[in-house]
Amino acid sequence: MQDRPLAEIGGKGLFTKELDEAMLSGRIHLAVHSMKDVPTQLPDGIVLPCILPREDVRDAFLSLKVGSLAELPQGAVVGTSSLRRGAQILHRRPDLKVVNFRGNVQTRLRKLEEGVVDATMLAMAGLRRLGLAQHATSALSEDDMLPAVAQGAIGITCRADDQASLDYLAALNCPDSFVRVAAERAFLTRLDGSCRTPIAALAELDGDRLSFRGLIVSPDGTTVHATARSGSRADAEAMGKDAAEELIKVAGPGFFDLIKPH
Repeated sequence: MQDRPLAEIGGKGLFTKELDEAMLSGRIHLAVHSMKDVPTQLPDGIVLPCILPREDVRDAFLSLKVGSLAELPQGAVVGTSSLRRGAQILHRRPDLKVVNFRGNVQTRLRKLEEGVVDATMLAMAGLRRLGLAQHATSALSEDDMLPAVAQGAIGITCRADDQASLDYLAALNCPDSFVRVAAERAFLTRLDGSCRTPIAALAELDGDRLSFRGLIVSPDGTTVHATARSGSRADAEAMGKDAAEELIKVAGPGFFDLIKPH
């Protein structure tokens, strides 16, 4: 199904459903996920005890014509399947045309070479893990393009009653990455379900101090509501939830009503 945005055909659960079913039936012990694709509510009986050391969180800008988003000419076409990227692009450059652009990394690179679009964006982490980082024209700073919740993070799930797997995963878990992802997912959990709003968030650690940024954007990019927090790593999830509560109040019910799926 390449012709419709993922949000219209089931969203994140599309990527995890079969693995969850295989785990609950006992066919597999572990499932390795890109955390960006994991729903905030896990099925009963499945837990997420492990986040691996987090990769580059930034978005990559890819174009064969220009060096950066700012250099794109007026009316240029940018392809993306991400509501978050599309809305932030339009907020910065309302003159650009954003089109739905689906497929795996290789498919998107081919479409770019064929001139289907003038530019596209992918996660730096994905390009680096695939050994394709050389295709990134430039990396966008987090100030210009706030990442998706848990971007660059890989998580491993297992059954809640599988003690052997829990023991293995405890040794693999990166505590800093786990805390950062927990804050971001708490933010998303409070916002998700109310809408299909483009949502972005990033938690960063400096010792025991956690700084958090989050935003919601209208899909056309005209309205952005952003917030930031700083506090103890022990309060990571509380900070993410509190940030979401603030944005819900600031945006007002009308903001979410406008962009609920039909």
